[in-house]
Formats: sequence, structure tokens, C-alpha cells
Amino acid sequence: EPSAQLWARIEGSLQSRATRAAAVRRPRPAAATGWWRSVQLWRGLAGTGFAAAAVLAAVLVTRMGAVPPGVPAHYVVVLVAPGGNAPGWVVQASGAQPLSLIPVSQASVPADKTLQFWTKGDTWAAPVSLGLVKPGETVKVPLDKLPPLQPNQLFELTLEPPGGSPTGRPTGPIQFIGRAVKVV
Repeated sequence: EPSAQLWARIEGSLQSRATRAAAVRRPRPAAATGWWRSVQLWRGLAGTGFAAAAVLAAVLVTRMGAVPPGVPAHYVVVLVAPGGNAPGWVVQASGAQPLSLIPVSQASVPADKTLQFWTKGDTWAAPVSLGLVKPGETVKVPLDKLPPLQPNQLFELTLEPPGGSPTGRPTGPIQFIGRAVKVV
């Protein structure tokens, strides 16, 4: 049988726990129970945000790489010196805009020579001259003077006699060369 002192301690302990439980269950002041502190609100916003992110990700993944009909292709070519890795020129072609040959670095050309710009598709019989190029100057070539552009199309700058190649084909050494890459 427990002693009277032990019973007093047990009753005191139970009353203490009941007092703490009642304090925990007290209603909060009105400011603390506003809609801004609502757990349901924040759970709903988090769920909505996650659903929107999932829908956006699904749309991006399914549309990745799909080009709408009628949108013109964009091509980029980086021309480098044979055996080199530093870009010398960049070719940009986009839609109905003229093809642009843009210098990236300074090219030196002997006084008795000129640079000539060429292109050739994989299935073409011969390269096509796109004109003479002055070092350091941007060249614009209208697309109506070109066969249709295609991926992997070769572009090059060769060193030719003044006035260009006498044969209509590259005769001099290649100074810069690169292949077209289709950019979506």
C-alpha cells in the first residue's frame, strides 16, 4: 500500500499535467488565428504551385525540338583555321535575312592575294562562290543567290589570286573552314 506522502505527490503530478494540458488547449488570440496563418491556405498554395510546375515541365518536354511549320531554320557556322581551334569567322543564316559572314579575329592576307568565300552541300557537284572578302569586314550574301541551306553544309575561305578564282572552284589553300549547324 502506498504511503500518504506518495499519494500526495501522485495527485500533485496529475494536477500539474492537467494544468499544462489546459494551457495548451487555450484558444489563441484572434490575430493568431487569421487566414494568413492557415495551414490549409499554405498547403493549397504549395500544391497549386507544384501542379503548375509539373504542367509547365510536361509542356516543355513534349515541345522540345518541335519547330512549328512555317518557322524558318537558323544556321550557324564557326570557321576555324585548318588544324586550329580558335574561331576566325562566324556565319549566320536566318529565315529570309541575308547570310552574314562576321569576322571574329584578324586575318592576315598577302598583298597579292584575296580571300574568297565558298559553300558546298553534301550532295552538290561543285562548290559555289559567295564572293570576295576583305579581312575584318562583315559580308552579307542575299539568300536568293544561294541554294537552300542544309545541316552539315561546308563553308570555307580560301586564298585566291586578286579578282578571285580563275576556274570557278577553289584553287588556293583553305584559310578557314566549318560546317553548318541547325539551331532551333
